[in-house]
Amino acid sequence: MTRLDFCQLPTANCQLPTANCQLPTANCKLPTFPILWYAANSFTDDIDSTLKALIKAFYESTRDLLPIVLVIAFFQLLVLQQPFPGLLKMLGGLLMVVLGLTLFVHGLRTGLFPIGETMAYDFARKGSLPWLLLFAFALGFGTTVAEPALIAVADEAAEVAANGGMIASTEAAMESYADGLRMTVAVSVGFAIMLGVFRIIKGWPIQYLILGGYIGVVIMTMFAPQEIIGIAYDSGGVTTSTITVPLVTALGVGLASSIAGRNPMTDGFGLIAFASLTPMIFVMAYGILL
Repeated sequence: MTRLDFCQLPTANCQLPTANCQLPTANCKLPTFPILWYAANSFTDDIDSTLKALIKAFYESTRDLLPIVLVIAFFQLLVLQQPFPGLLKMLGGLLMVVLGLTLFVHGLRTGLFPIGETMAYDFARKGSLPWLLLFAFALGFGTTVAEPALIAVADEAAEVAANGGMIASTEAAMESYADGLRMTVAVSVGFAIMLGVFRIIKGWPIQYLILGGYIGVVIMTMFAPQEIIGIAYDSGGVTTSTITVPLVTALGVGLASSIAGRNPMTDGFGLIAFASLTPMIFVMAYGILL
């Protein structure tokens, strides 16, 4: 599809009044719907750019997954010397993974990253520290509650706790335990993002905060019940997944870019480290109080 030039009209020698165009004459009529014409041009440009971005994302996703496919094929065919069970089904699943990863990466680039950076700029210009910290907490809490990995781990932890006699083996008790675990992790991530944003504003070195946090993890490990320690450690990993990481990273980089004297490379990153550290402390505290 060829993009229409807004200056050129379908009639010969008919031009719109722009910087390089002459005014219409008696024999030259303006388009009946110039707004629709301009919208069609813009829509064509959007489609072209989107298709190019999707093709690039598909290529990158295929390239990134290729080493995994080669490793599996090597061990399955040469080491185990076994054929692939359900080869067609496996190839179909692999194709869906590539397509899903392509759409996910494209969505991050066009949606989540821009909105995170834009909101960080807006809050920095507003100059209200309480609102910025409240937004950071709400962002960390909301994205963590929606993490599919955390939901799965919380449900599995509730089932194991019921089988181990820590809680009653009823659906209500397991649901309450899982919800309590999810809320605890979500609050901890919200606190972590809020602390990380405050660090960016103040310019504190991140290494000292991380070191102090892991000292706290070691101390909490000595007092926490054995049954909760593994869950607490895993909670630190599942919180930094598909939903939390893009928005939180965009927030940190955008905020560091909008504050004078801050370097996005040294100050903008590190929020994810806080988000994976504080859940371990909070979940172990949850186990002690429970």
